Amino acid sequence: MFTGIIQHMVAVESLDVTPYGKKLVLNCGEWPGNPTIGESICVDGCCLTVKEIPHGSLAFDVVQQTLQHTTIGNLRCGDMVNVERALRADSLLGGHMVQGHVDTTALVLEVDRANGQWRARIESPASIEHVLQERGSVAVDGVSLTIATKGQGWFEVALIPETLAKTALRLRLQGARVNIEADSMAKIIAAEVARQMQLLRMPGV
Repeated sequence: MFTGIIQHMVAVESLDVTPYGKKLVLNCGEWPGNPTIGESICVDGCCLTVKEIPHGSLAFDVVQQTLQHTTIGNLRCGDMVNVERALRADSLLGGHMVQGHVDTTALVLEVDRANGQWRARIESPASIEHVLQERGSVAVDGVSLTIATKGQGWFEVALIPETLAKTALRLRLQGARVNIEADSMAKIIAAEVARQMQLLRMPGV
């Protein structure tokens, strides 16, 4: 479990094909200070498990399921990604509960930088359209954000200077594809409502 408060930006060192998928190596420098093999790290919104700790780097196995449903497989050497360590039980929850289980990828449709603001309009795929609500939470490439405006097939987020300075979202311009995780609470409620509605339709109920 994560918070969506990005702790660092790091560069992709390599992404090599393996029999099971791909091996991702990130050039992390001195971050984090005490990494451990088996630790969960959120990489651009994807929960990955540390496999190896080469000097100054972290290596992860990325299986086909992750490659099919996230942007990880399209990374190139030098690309910057957002990283966050797993939430501790005694940590401050500054963002929202992020599982690191990406629902889908989406296209950045437009970036508006007029009048000193930075607003990004992002595609809202049909699979998660019903759980994205105005003023609700969403994770975009692992960053906890609030949906500022919602339309049919799209939503907008407003990025503050701190977010732009501390995350790679400033690099996600029009045409970029990003990882989207809808708010887990919204998904749980939507699933329960759908289940109850299905029960009401059953004969004899």
